[in-house]
Amino acid sequence: MRGADTLVIGGGLVGAAIAYGLARRGVSTIVIDEGDVAFRASRGNFGLVWVQGKGDGMPDYAAWTRLSADLWPRFAEELGAETGIGTVYDKPGGFFLCRSEAELAEQEARLQRIRAKNTAPGPDYEVLDHKALAERLPGLGPAVIGGTYCPHDGHCNPLFLLRALHVGHTALGGRYLPNRKVGDIRPEAGGFTVVTDGGKVQGDRVVLAAGLGSARLAPKLGLSVPVVPQRGQVLVTQRAAPRLAHPTVYVRQTGEGSFLLGDSHEDVGFDEGTTPEAMTFIARR
Repeated sequence: MRGADTLVIGGGLVGAAIAYGLARRGVSTIVIDEGDVAFRASRGNFGLVWVQGKGDGMPDYAAWTRLSADLWPRFAEELGAETGIGTVYDKPGGFFLCRSEAELAEQEARLQRIRAKNTAPGPDYEVLDHKALAERLPGLGPAVIGGTYCPHDGHCNPLFLLRALHVGHTALGGRYLPNRKVGDIRPEAGGFTVVTDGGKVQGDRVVLAAGLGSARLAPKLGLSVPVVPQRGQVLVTQRAAPRLAHPTVYVRQTGEGSFLLGDSHEDVGFDEGTTPEAMTFIARR
């Protein structure tokens, strides 16, 4: 199959966002996606659009993160207008909660290091004790001794975001090939041939956005992408009346009213199961 200017391998948030952005610029694109059977962080992540703490020791990444957060309000508005799908994006600022003086000192030092390398204008964070935090987060328990606040932090619904990106991409003329597992990528004169279990697709350029699958596919392009799986478990409550106006690193209330509580970080390979031990730890914390 003669494909497009650009073939995007992977239809998760990264791949869909790249394909949507290229399509907006008039670049013909095809998204080749394994589908919902893939190990997809896009459907199970916490939904934070986060700045504070990102990029310690990596100033370019920190600057990129801040720029992304600054662009998000307009991006969410335009994407919703084009697709009719809202992402429930909100940018009230977010909190990093600390349970010990040592943790708070470590977080403050991290933010100071990032700020020293950051040339973006405006305040980046505030350091707050328990009393100041409790004034902004009513009902805060005594186990939290303090924390930090960043005005650039926000959150959205990642499922709505993923759907909107796909709808936007196809509305702009992009094509989507689902249920296609990529077995090989062959550089050829003037482009690439991507071999899938549903046939071959040709294109001038290839974007590898296959998540964990990138570790297997990258060597075919002479690259090394040593990503490894890490399981994260999240608790989701029933819907409730609005109570938590700001997202935090451990708890956030969605636009629909549910609370998300997270999360674990487990090196268990590709095991997607849930465990009582992790759920208990999250609930007690």
